[in-house]
Amino acid sequence: MISMVMVAVGVYARLLKHAELSNSSALFYPAPKRKGIPSKHSTLTIPFLFPQFSVCLTVVFLLQLAASVLGFVFSDKARGKVSEIINGAIVHYRDDLDLQNLIDFGQKEFSCCGGVSYKDWSQNVYFNCTAANPSRERCAVPFSCCLHGPGQAVINTMCGHGMQARGYLEASAFIHTNGCIDKLVNWTHSNLFLLGGITLGLALPQLVGIVLAQLLINQIRDQIKLQLYNQQHRADPWH
Repeated sequence: MISMVMVAVGVYARLLKHAELSNSSALFYPAPKRKGIPSKHSTLTIPFLFPQFSVCLTVVFLLQLAASVLGFVFSDKARGKVSEIINGAIVHYRDDLDLQNLIDFGQKEFSCCGGVSYKDWSQNVYFNCTAANPSRERCAVPFSCCLHGPGQAVINTMCGHGMQARGYLEASAFIHTNGCIDKLVNWTHSNLFLLGGITLGLALPQLVGIVLAQLLINQIRDQIKLQLYNQQHRADPWH
């Protein structure tokens, strides 16, 4: 995906540069004496850049493979890390609008509320359920936790007020009481084949890129060796 963005930016920059060159006649007169320089520079640069490219692809592929293996082997620790990330996001819910939108999207998409349960929202300073909290949102949960009917067009953003003060059974009539961690883990387990297919789809182009880069490196090295051999034999007076 990053490569596609970079290619798009490169194509746009190339077209923009071509348009600028078309408007400037002075740039259409390159010095003829420098005609041989690009090939020399290419000869020196390409054998150096392609190995770096191949090494970078290999390192990225190995890191992805290691992350996948560690994720399955240390699933309990991965669950703990996910819990830590979600709880940290709950704490900073009101601090960042992008984070707030992301959490609301996740809670609506997975029909969940909080980390382990909806009462985890007491970790946020605005939703904290202590009596000393002066916030209007005391003991509330975000509107994304609320149950919405199929025909409900207008969302009531005040629907989560006071829900933390209610028990699970009473609150379940108005909001999702299950936490997002279990929902996320269950979704991952039920979509292992999908995730595996996506991982394989991302890995195959990298493997192809590594193989093609290595083949091209070998071809360039053979061409350089052939050129050096021809140059040596041309300089040999006995040849």
